[in-house]
Amino acid sequence: MKNYFKFDELGTNYRREFIGGLTTFLSMAYILILNPITLSLETVKDLPDALRMDHGAVFVATAVAAALGTLLMGLLAKYPIALAPGMGLNAFFAYTVILTMGIPWQTALTGVLFSGIIFVILTLSGVREKIINSIPAELKIAVGSGIGLFITFVGLQNAKIIVSNDAVLVGLGDLRDGNVLLAIIGIVITVILMTRGVNGGIFFGILITGIIGMVTGVVPKPTGLVGPVPSIEPTFGAALEPIFNSPGEVFTLQMLVVILTFLFVDFFDTAGTLVGVAQQAGLMKGNTLPRAGKALLADSSATVVGAVLGTSTTTAYVESSAGVAAGARTGFANIVTAILFLLSLFFYPLLGVITASVTAPALIIVGVLMVSGIGGIDWKKFEIAVPAFFTIISMPLTYSIATGIGIGFIFYPITMLVKGRIKEVHPIMYGFFVVFVLYFIFII
Repeated sequence: MKNYFKFDELGTNYRREFIGGLTTFLSMAYILILNPITLSLETVKDLPDALRMDHGAVFVATAVAAALGTLLMGLLAKYPIALAPGMGLNAFFAYTVILTMGIPWQTALTGVLFSGIIFVILTLSGVREKIINSIPAELKIAVGSGIGLFITFVGLQNAKIIVSNDAVLVGLGDLRDGNVLLAIIGIVITVILMTRGVNGGIFFGILITGIIGMVTGVVPKPTGLVGPVPSIEPTFGAALEPIFNSPGEVFTLQMLVVILTFLFVDFFDTAGTLVGVAQQAGLMKGNTLPRAGKALLADSSATVVGAVLGTSTTTAYVESSAGVAAGARTGFANIVTAILFLLSLFFYPLLGVITASVTAPALIIVGVLMVSGIGGIDWKKFEIAVPAFFTIISMPLTYSIATGIGIGFIFYPITMLVKGRIKEVHPIMYGFFVVFVLYFIFII
């Protein structure tokens, strides 16, 4: 095992890898709580049960997809970079595809499955790099930042810190309400933990907020500590059903946009995380990432597996940087993280205390982390600032990640053309322009 992962060459040992793997798990364990709540649309009232995914099944799918994806990354690419269903992508899945577009969750899973299969093909063929390189860096940053604002807005809504207002659309909620106060306390606690650099700060923020909620009677106490693993039957294989039972819902322009969005966001989530964490760990060779193909294959394969199990896109997690900071340098840390994800299956009863007020701080802080790269956009160049700004601001204001991407991708060729920088626009960007124009004409 030591030889396979090259412990001596990388200056690591079992103890460092174990601590690194544990730290990574604690840093991203919040997804076990947030993903089932998000995909089941638990915070949305008066919604038909048919539109909701089964909470327990999604929990199992989340844990298993994270474990398998993390294990694949560790064994194939040998990187200490864990995978799990991605924040932002799950919000797009639930709030845009299901809630706004009205697409059944089974068909949405089919979209995730197709995007994963396409990702695998593009990775094996080498086309993936061409598509990524065709999109300007500023728009890549804008997409991540826009999703961050969107997630923060969802968190504020879930906590009822921000509520609807007939006069001005949105306004401040009732700060005297117990659930709102709990969420605010949770935000303060999580901010303190993250500011102090506590590994797993988001996870511990949820934990402490939940305990405070139980002590004050704002949230219910758990029915138990350990319990039987929920059935995955309600979601397992559901992604395959629409292909055979209702192909007319799958092969549409609307679904094409959905699939492209899943694919696009996963592209850049993965690429950015791989490069960033590898640089932190000192694993880059010059300006290249060794075994990049295997890493991307692990990521795309995990998305396919996750879709079949019953969860949104599985992607590389930037929280892996916490594990690297704690000493992880090889894929052995991923084996530790994967085992911990599987063990978490037996602690499902604890999730009963995790209400919207408890998880909202995590959503808000994840949004802060995702917006952190906004400084990489050259705001002094108006032709760049306009599409980037429209991409970012449109996501929370239209409550749609796809709409934000579409608006930005339409304005980019326009501003660059008018500025006389037409040669700098890759032909693929014109293809995106046509796709999104058709999307707004025929779909919205």
